[in-house]
Amino acid sequence: MTTMLEKALARASKLPDDEQDTLAAILLDEMASEARWQKAFADSPDQLAALAGEALEEFRAGKTQPLDADDV
Repeated sequence: MTTMLEKALARASKLPDDEQDTLAAILLDEMASEARWQKAFADSPDQLAALAGEALEEFRAGKTQPLDADDV
């Protein structure tokens, strides 16, 4: 276990039980979500490669424009 995780868990252990349960549920949900994303990416490398190729074609054809973070 990393030092940072140990610190986080030590602080969490001082919270009331209901807050600990809420924090645990959030953490478990996030870990499950990450596992689903990893599986989705692992199951679709050909689709991802095709999308990347399409994006590069559009970029090379001048059909793209820079993203302005202020407009998002």
